[in-house]
Amino acid sequence: MADTAKKVALAGYGFAGRIFHATSLVITPGLELAKVVSSDWSKVVNDLPSVEVVPSFHEAIADPEIEVVVLATPNQSHFPLAQAALQAGKHVVVDKPFTITSAEAAALVQLATEKERVLSVFQSRRWDGDFLTIKKLLATGLLGDIYSCEIRYDRFRPDVRVRWREQDLPGSGILYDLGAHLIDQAVQLFGVPKAITADLRNQRPGAQTTDYFHLLFDYGALQVVLHSSCLVKEPGPHFQIHGNRGSFVKYGMDPQEAALLRGERPSLNNPYWGKETAEWYGTLTAATGGLEVSKAKIETLPGDYPGYYRQLAACLEGKGPVPVLATEAAKNIELIEKAIQSSQERRTIVLDA
Repeated sequence: MADTAKKVALAGYGFAGRIFHATSLVITPGLELAKVVSSDWSKVVNDLPSVEVVPSFHEAIADPEIEVVVLATPNQSHFPLAQAALQAGKHVVVDKPFTITSAEAAALVQLATEKERVLSVFQSRRWDGDFLTIKKLLATGLLGDIYSCEIRYDRFRPDVRVRWREQDLPGSGILYDLGAHLIDQAVQLFGVPKAITADLRNQRPGAQTTDYFHLLFDYGALQVVLHSSCLVKEPGPHFQIHGNRGSFVKYGMDPQEAALLRGERPSLNNPYWGKETAEWYGTLTAATGGLEVSKAKIETLPGDYPGYYRQLAACLEGKGPVPVLATEAAKNIELIEKAIQSSQERRTIVLDA
């Protein structure tokens, strides 16, 4: 690794830290994964034998050689750990969801500004192949004016597991987990809605926190549905987008997570990373130039989770923008809060202009 590489400390080596962050950090030019904060020394060393393992987060941020801190820790810890890292003068990446409350998010944004440090949030699904494809498709105008969009992220997990994400804790449940992804994608595609109507439920026997959500984002003529459930054995389309010139329907999830779970790893020289097989390509039905395009398959662009860290490295060198602005992630937390309010009060929440 070049001497100019920014040394990184990764806090947390559970699912997110090990599968999503470490695998990209170790291949990103300009970044060097130097420390991992974890109580499970053997697991880290087995994967990353050249990386130092430290048990204390404060020991990691006290190291003057560490310039970047990545937080892949439980949601409740995001605010205090990010605050401590910024106060120590580090650039900070926080895994989604950014924070639990919008007040916490605003405080971190202000602190990062005062300290003149980069603060970003790892919204990995902006680098999903299907999302990249849809952004490009919408830019072409082939679908015309968009009037409805549905994004679903369903799973079949009928049994409640013993883990913090499914306990009755602030920031737990799938609204903060999967919902943080879907809300971010909707806002990136269409902007902030005018109003939100939400239905949140604990459906499974023994569920302690939200395991079902159905959100309606109202943009006026355009209506966007964001939906997730833990009790869907046969998922429908992941994306459905309908305009006055055509429709695009896409089944299946981006293949990167499944590949990472199989033990595959991205590399700088792997042209096949993130590519879908043709059976999962989305279907376009549209009219263009007086011709009807009936059920044309649109090849999915390759997904690229390491792209987040390449963009971060460029940003830290002054050669590009922040990959995900903290202010954007803060807006997502505000929308999560409004969804919770809508469901609790059983009414539509109109957002401030």
